[in-house]
Amino acid sequence: MVRFNVCIDIGGTFTDCVVSDADGRLEIFKVPTTPERFEQGFMDALSQAAKHYSLALPDFLRSCERIVHGTTVSTNALVEGKTVATGFLCNKGHPDILTLREAPRKRCFDFRLDYPTPYVPRQLTAEVGGRIDALGNEYEPLAETDVRAAVERLRRRGVQAIAVCFLWSIVCPTHEVRAREIIREMWPDVPVTLSHELNPIPREYRRAISTAIDASLQPIVSAYTGALCGALAENGFNIDHFLVATCTGGMMPPDAIVAKPIFSVMSGPTLAPVAAQNLATEPDVVVVDMGGTTFDVAAIRDGRLIVSIEAMIGDDMLGIPKVDVRSVGAGGGSIAWADVAGMIRVGPRSAGARPGPACYGLGGEHPTVTDANVLLGLIDPGNFLGGRMRLDRGAAVSAVEALGRTLGLKTIDTALAIHTTSNHNMIAAIEDITVMEGINPRESFLVVGGGAVGCHIGAIARELGITRFMVPRFAAGLSAFGGLISTIKWERATTLFTTADDFALDAVNAALEGMRHEGAAFLERAGLRPDAQRYEQVFFGRYEFQSWEIEVPFETADGLLRVADIEHLTAAFHRLHERKYGVKDEEDRVEFVTWKVRAFGIVEQPLKDGGGVKTVHAVAPEGQRTIFLDGFDRPVEANLHDAEKIRPGGVVEGPAVIADETTTIVIHPESIATADARGNLIVALD
Repeated sequence: MVRFNVCIDIGGTFTDCVVSDADGRLEIFKVPTTPERFEQGFMDALSQAAKHYSLALPDFLRSCERIVHGTTVSTNALVEGKTVATGFLCNKGHPDILTLREAPRKRCFDFRLDYPTPYVPRQLTAEVGGRIDALGNEYEPLAETDVRAAVERLRRRGVQAIAVCFLWSIVCPTHEVRAREIIREMWPDVPVTLSHELNPIPREYRRAISTAIDASLQPIVSAYTGALCGALAENGFNIDHFLVATCTGGMMPPDAIVAKPIFSVMSGPTLAPVAAQNLATEPDVVVVDMGGTTFDVAAIRDGRLIVSIEAMIGDDMLGIPKVDVRSVGAGGGSIAWADVAGMIRVGPRSAGARPGPACYGLGGEHPTVTDANVLLGLIDPGNFLGGRMRLDRGAAVSAVEALGRTLGLKTIDTALAIHTTSNHNMIAAIEDITVMEGINPRESFLVVGGGAVGCHIGAIARELGITRFMVPRFAAGLSAFGGLISTIKWERATTLFTTADDFALDAVNAALEGMRHEGAAFLERAGLRPDAQRYEQVFFGRYEFQSWEIEVPFETADGLLRVADIEHLTAAFHRLHERKYGVKDEEDRVEFVTWKVRAFGIVEQPLKDGGGVKTVHAVAPEGQRTIFLDGFDRPVEANLHDAEKIRPGGVVEGPAVIADETTTIVIHPESIATADARGNLIVALD
């Protein structure tokens, strides 16, 4: 029986499904996203894949070894403010943790800026007596009557989840644990998140906000995951082989995501840089992914994903580390409009999947980037999604024409203005993660993904001075491909303060051993063989009197430390501190604050390399079409090519339009595209 591996990534407009068969061949399928019931679009994508392989859906699912899912449910709930009402229990005297935050640093001199409202409002915040000190001693017993009174009040106010974050629970969690026991006695059905279990770090606001966000997502992610698992099980799939992508670039079983739903936030976009790691051999890469709603940007440095500890969701920090992916509202469905000064704007509002761009013929009336690209000749209305979806060019003309009247521009000039403005929005996003971080984008290789990106990337690369970029064979499903190759990942942290000159060796080893055993149990539940298991250990350290720690990886023979290793840990900290900040002080005392163990399950790579390209050959065009391009003051005659007919070593010179079933790639004049051994296009700009 043929065995398949599947990844499904739900976007704002389309749901992408990438399938790998037993021989490593990949196929991509796209269906419209169903915002009212995301699981319906998920199952629609599987049905389309099953039809392609001439199988009934149950037979196809029984042939699947693994299904991975990049979900947007939690992200959408946060962005749209549709999380559940959540109660917050904190220590007496500290009800403003979520209000004061870490004192917002951005736009600090803007006197017109309203102070952002806390994630959990004051009326749903409850102060509880009792205190643990920094050494883990009980300074004041937990006031259980306060907990009971808080639960009664929160229940009357209609909360659907409760977050508990007490001071220094990371060194002694007894008060948080007892609070949960009381809550469950009084209200067994309400979800409860404890800060020391979710995010055991010594940063009060970050621990509190992550706990509150996690609790507010519990009922939403639980209901969605339950519906999805139920639909898969009803059709014959073994749920033990279902995995959900995480914001750290790995995968977790659904029960683990339900237990900690915050790790599913932005999980889909994090898979694009994971895919780029596999596709590109260069150490420094910029990864962009343009879908229907957003344009996502990430960077890879020295072959490693950049992980941010300060990721933001609206006005609040997420509170947990995540792959650094930044998004702007510049997708194919982004709506173009005129501001009060009569200047054109594109996004961030999107037409989404329903009704979508005007050319979809589903009732959309506003002009979008996709409508503009149809008018510019970049997208063939009769060959969208391989002809399965015909676009209404007349509707696109009407929508763009209406905006043109407001701007005082001809219709084609308005379409070009929409296209160009969208490009500049995306260029600004790329500069934000490169130039603003001290990185020259010209020194990076560019890997692009998303169904809409091929129409724009040539102009963007030229504007940024990037001379080479890759359009993967499955660019339209780059994130979904990333899900196929990503690792199963688990991590746990323990805060245990010690110093280099008085190192608590036994206590640190006990913590490391306990976390490693938890990781091994997790990988065993996920079905990973011992030879597919990998572990990584890090500590978070600082110089004495420093406010912030840095993450330092370290290795040991069996996961445990010896006395001789303490000197090595200290030296590793000095080296990394100098690398990050340009200075080190080997005479200063090093403090070790938090310890973390990561467990990885290595999965088989689905895409087999076809070997190097031995010869190159020109690809004959199949026709021509007039197109309009950013930066050119007159129409351009472009050669037309079918992407399926471009074999490894095939060369296409611009100007050209390469049409694929799921995307369109525009090769600008004075640019050359060459297909590599995997069928990816490497585009070089003169």
